[in-house]
Amino acid sequence: MDIVKLDHQLSVSGQISVDDISAIVAAGYKSIICNRPDYEGGENQPHSEELEAMAKALGITFIYLPVKMGAVPTERVEAFQKLMVELPKPVLAFCNSGRRAAALHEMARQSIGDKVKVQDAVIDACNWGNAFDVVVIGGGSAGIGVTASLLKRWPTLRIAIIEPSDRHYYQPAWTLVGAGAYDIAETVKPMEDVIPRNAEWIQASAVVFDPEQNKVRLNDGRVIGYRQLIVCPGIRTAWEKIEGLEETLGKNGVTSNYRYDLAPYTWELVQGLKSGKAIFTQPPMPIKCAGAPQKAMYLSCDHWLQAGCLENIEVEFDTAGAVLFGVADFVPPLMEYIRRYHAKLVFNSNLVKVNGAQKIAYFEIKDANGTVIREAKPFDLLHVTPPQMTPDFLRDSPLADASGFCKVNERTLQHTDYANIFSLGDACSSPNAKTAAAARKQIVVVAENLLAEKEDREFTAFYDGYGACPLTVENGKVVLAEFGFGGKLLPTFPLNPTVPSKLYWFFKKTAFPWIYWNGMLKGKEWLAHPRKSH
Repeated sequence: MDIVKLDHQLSVSGQISVDDISAIVAAGYKSIICNRPDYEGGENQPHSEELEAMAKALGITFIYLPVKMGAVPTERVEAFQKLMVELPKPVLAFCNSGRRAAALHEMARQSIGDKVKVQDAVIDACNWGNAFDVVVIGGGSAGIGVTASLLKRWPTLRIAIIEPSDRHYYQPAWTLVGAGAYDIAETVKPMEDVIPRNAEWIQASAVVFDPEQNKVRLNDGRVIGYRQLIVCPGIRTAWEKIEGLEETLGKNGVTSNYRYDLAPYTWELVQGLKSGKAIFTQPPMPIKCAGAPQKAMYLSCDHWLQAGCLENIEVEFDTAGAVLFGVADFVPPLMEYIRRYHAKLVFNSNLVKVNGAQKIAYFEIKDANGTVIREAKPFDLLHVTPPQMTPDFLRDSPLADASGFCKVNERTLQHTDYANIFSLGDACSSPNAKTAAAARKQIVVVAENLLAEKEDREFTAFYDGYGACPLTVENGKVVLAEFGFGGKLLPTFPLNPTVPSKLYWFFKKTAFPWIYWNGMLKGKEWLAHPRKSH
């Protein structure tokens, strides 16, 4: 018998036995409501009359209010509401799983708050069909993590995760794979292995949001209803935005650590290059992990330096931005490595076309006067970071801002137009670094605030813009950049964050992946709790 407390007056549980009643009394409950019809589970199910007899013998009130699986009649909601006014408290309500009892409580609460009748078939209690307490769009780090955290707080929530992929990736390690420092096989698991227990995985894609009706339409035609929605589909790599790129990826010396199947090819190219020209690119922001493009350069250069061939390789970093890194405190230590590796920096330079067969990359470069010129550059190795954007179903929806991201209050992560919608991760409009570390902090904010909104409480959790970028400046050392809104430094550990550290390399290669799989995706919020307002 697992009892879940919904509030100070009501708790719910699955089927109880006659022997459980003494423990219920000892726990301080004054009343029991049975919402499970007799014989629903067969002849072995304890009969309500047996339970009532034991309850009376022990001096606790017992009420039989059966609700069949399926639509919940209005009169049952009203009866439950009346009982919650009249019965001695606290009350324990039970059914087969506890969900039916929790649904009655929620429907009764909404009926009081909204002063409207709850219609038949609005909620399908134990098997709610396509209506869920919470629908989560996306099964990446943000989606899995926030679902796990919600279920830790409220185990009876009925949560659906809408995610088409059958695999879940730990993308932060792909930089290491591209440097021969990590096994690509360790960065992927079957999606079914990471879906939190008690959550329902719907393997499909969202295609249309209907926030006025609290519905999401899927690519297979199904329509999924929700009470609250969490939008975290991530952002997609838009390879097609660079002319000629897709047909040459994975050959002709063209690679990217932004794809599972290409990161090993990066390492193959790095090992094979003894002389020539290596170009590393960075597109306009925002992108996933803004430091990743230069991480690939640093680790490649370190290998060439150790192999004694760096002096024969011309290294160039072309970035569409105007600075090397967006937080000024970390630029000086990074520039030391730029000088060590004799890398050429080209700012305001955006890759627009690749001719793989001829090994020529074309860039649009903006000068100080704003004039854009196109320049063709030959290469032997081209590491491409692709442009990135939100999925079309979000970009073209009422939930998106002008740039296509889900528009939220950057502190509470609640949608600015729809109070029952929250967003986190790469697809939300909060102006933070788009990293797994940011999602780790945002998960707690959304979990806390979504439940506060559900219970009509004041928000107490606020996001400070935290993001982290472990900059792998050489094999064995990392500059751990941790910062919040406005570039404010937010170091977790009492070390100078601008100094390259072997300890941070250990964190990047060993500790962070373990914490990800065993903590973040399991609802364990280690070092993740945000600032709270009291």
